[in-house]
Amino acid sequence: MKRLLAAGLAAFCPVALAVQSVSFETGRGTGDVDLWHFGAQWAEHPHWLEQSRWTLYWDLTYGGWQGDAGNVHDVGLTPVFRYAQAPRGPYLEGAIGLHLLTDEHISRRLNFSTHFQFGDHLGAGYRFERYDFSVRLQHLSNGGMRNPNPGINFLVLRVQYYLR
Repeated sequence: MKRLLAAGLAAFCPVALAVQSVSFETGRGTGDVDLWHFGAQWAEHPHWLEQSRWTLYWDLTYGGWQGDAGNVHDVGLTPVFRYAQAPRGPYLEGAIGLHLLTDEHISRRLNFSTHFQFGDHLGAGYRFERYDFSVRLQHLSNGGMRNPNPGINFLVLRVQYYLR
């Protein structure tokens, strides 16, 4: 067990060292489902984006959904593309990522057929020196892998704090 824990920590260390910001999100979804997430973000600088106004960052989140049937926890990993005229100021972003849910039963009216979900979002925000505030429209579903596939939509408010 100690070796497994040490291997897990060693695998996470490069990501932890690369973390550039942390975030908190809260939102409301279809079927009266509330959402909250804590996240950590780190940027990539691929050569094909060097001369553009686009940036790419990774968003690793952990959180939960609260429906009338209880809590469902969610772990997500999402590559996010952001378009901005300058490093500070307004921006637009879009993403498609992967989510793993602890339960398929979100509420009495909303049941998914898989724990695995795709999550996409469109967002707009404003970045200050160390803070970033945004609003996102987010959709999660299993992409038609299995039925039922009702999907869920969220309106999400997000605050992000840059560590450096």
